[in-house]
Order: sequence, then C-alpha cells, then structure tokens
Amino acid sequence: MQGHIRQRTSSWEYIVDIGSAAAQRCERCNRRYWIERRPLEICPTCGGQLRETEERRRAVKAGFASRKEAAAALHKIITAVDEQRFVAPSKLTLRAYLLKEWLPAIKATIRPSTYYSYVQHVECHIVPHIGNHKLQTLSGSQINALYAKLAESGRKGGQSGLAPTSIRHVHAVLHRACKDAVRWNRLARNPVAAADPPRLHSAAEMTTWSAEQLAAFLASVRGDRLHALWHTLALTGMRRGEALGLRWEDVDLEHARLSVRRALIPAGREVILSEPKTARGRRAIALDAETVEVLKGQATRQLAEQAGNETWIDSGYVFSKENGEALHPEDVTRYFRRAVRQAMLPKIRLHDLRHTHATLALCAGIHPKVVSERLGHATVSFTLDVYSHAIPAMQEEAAAKIASLLFAAR
Repeated sequence: MQGHIRQRTSSWEYIVDIGSAAAQRCERCNRRYWIERRPLEICPTCGGQLRETEERRRAVKAGFASRKEAAAALHKIITAVDEQRFVAPSKLTLRAYLLKEWLPAIKATIRPSTYYSYVQHVECHIVPHIGNHKLQTLSGSQINALYAKLAESGRKGGQSGLAPTSIRHVHAVLHRACKDAVRWNRLARNPVAAADPPRLHSAAEMTTWSAEQLAAFLASVRGDRLHALWHTLALTGMRRGEALGLRWEDVDLEHARLSVRRALIPAGREVILSEPKTARGRRAIALDAETVEVLKGQATRQLAEQAGNETWIDSGYVFSKENGEALHPEDVTRYFRRAVRQAMLPKIRLHDLRHTHATLALCAGIHPKVVSERLGHATVSFTLDVYSHAIPAMQEEAAAKIASLLFAAR
C-alpha cells in the first residue's frame, strides 16, 4: 500500500492508495463510477453505456494545519485498510441509502408485513426529517433531535406527537438499516448506537371486558353481518389478521377445531397474505359447541349471498365481503368501533377481544400453557408477563384452596 502527504497553499493533505475496487466507465464520456452496492444502468452524466472494470482507488483528504497532523491521519487510514475497517468516503444521503439501496435489498428477506411497516417508518418518520443528511455524517445528536421532533409532532398532519412505543419502532428500523450499512462497508460504526430512544412509561392497565360485558356485546351484534367474526375472535383469541385469513379448508366443524395457517395484513388499501406472527402461530384451536353453531350459520349466510350473485369471488375466506372478496383489516376495525358504540359498552380496541379472551381464560383457572397455545405465543412466560394483571385473582383463589385443604377439618 502506498500513501504520501503533500503541502497545499496553506494546508496539508494526504493521498493513499486503498486497493483495487469495482468500477464502471462510460464508453461515451469516459467518466468513472465506483460500484458500491448496485451497478448503474446508464451513465448519469451523458446517458452512455457503461462497462464494468476494476481500478485502483485512492482516498484523499485535505485541510490539515501541519505536516504532523496529516501524517497521523495517513497512518490511521493505512491501519484501517490493513485491518479491513476502512470505509471509502461517500456523499450518499440517508434518503438515497434507505429508499434506493436498503429497502430493495431486504425486501425478499423479511415478512411482507414487516417490510410494509419498515416502508411506513422510513417514508413517514425518517426521510422527511433527516433524509437529506449524509449517511456517513449521521450522529447520535441528530437522531435524538429526530426523536424529539417525532414526540412533538410526529403524527400525520403534525397535530400531535408519536407515542414512545412508536418512536422506539422508528429507532429499531433505523438501527437495523445502519447496522446493515456497517456490514456492507458503508459505515465504520452504527451512529444509532449513540442515540437515546425514549423510555417506555410503565405499562397502562390492559383494557378488557368482563364476562358479562362480552356476553352483552355478542348479544347486541347477533343481527350484525359480522357477528360470526366478532364471536370467533372473542371465543378463540385469534388475531385480527389470522381470523380474516381463515379459509373454510382450515375449519373442521365435525371435530370442532380450526387451524391458523396464514394472516391477512393491511398494506395501504391493499391486503397481503403473511405467515403467522410467530413459529407457534401455526396452530390448531379447539372450538366450543356455540362457536361451531355460529360458524355453521356463517356458512349458510355465505351460501345465501353467493346464490345468484354473478359477481361472486370464490376466495374461500370464512369472513368476507358480500361479493366474497377478502375483508380489509382496517375496515373491520372501523366496523368494530361502531358496533361497540351502538352496544353502549366501555370502549376497547378490536385487539382487546384477544386480551379479554386470555384474561377470562386465566381467571377461570385454565392452565397458562393451554392459554399460550391458543394465543400462539412463543413462550408461556410471555403469556404470563402480558397478562400478569390476571395473576392476583388466581393467587387469591390458590390461597383459599390451600387454606381449605389444611383447615377443612376444623
């Protein structure tokens, strides 16, 4: 490796050969472009054809006040190249890296729903605020400023801020992107490691319904077209996407079981099929007799809607639109909010039907492992952590039973 320093008019600079590198040269204007991650299609300057080549690459940096400073910097560069830690200087912006390089590169490696959430965070929360910063000059303080901005006015329209949980999701996406940039030799270190995402506040008490409230809700929506969906969600603990992705081939009414094999995930106004959220998400769920009858009624309703409907789409979904198409998850959430208002019950989210199912099951004394399997959680400990609010009632019951065993003879 060769390198030297030289004096400019009023400063010093170093020049060092950092080895061979892949490049492209334009056959028309002879301009050279270094290949970083993806080759160019045509010359950005003149539109000419490009041919791939390999050329020696140099690193040059000027502005040192003395020969000693330039020599010290040159020594650091030579050491970094020898240890394969050197990152070639680049003017690449964070916007260009995220949108043109990182997202296309990881798209095929992650779940579609995960990719869509990454795109949303990048396009809505990261690029509009710090997208013009150079990737290699990004700092922890700039990222902290982003988090502060999102906390103040990060929601759509800028009228209110993002919750700490949402900002931590942004942090996770940016951290993953910069970690990949380090692996791809775009960055020497991950600047997001120097940032401080907001702390999560102590978890608020989970909003669930009592058994009486849930029964009142199901009674109030008995005439609702989506009654079978609400009933199935409440009695199985399935996630919204899992229920909407349920097909008739997954339902065995004779043996009172259904199988969770896929989920419908929103991607804007489109919906995409995705694998269940966890490895244990592919599971079988036992059905009670009432739910079996409700699903039989759903099959009858769907056959009636199909009869004589020339526009019927045979999607195979258990819960669908009037023409057989898949229901959009966000539309279902909106329908649920309306049904709760009409039932005049305490406001809960659609996902809280799942929480209600788990809480009622644990309070009824069902073994946590069984509840965890029905919910498709990765571990039983996760189930107990999430639903720890139900544990005190279980402990009180346990204390009473133990005392009755010991002192029953008195």
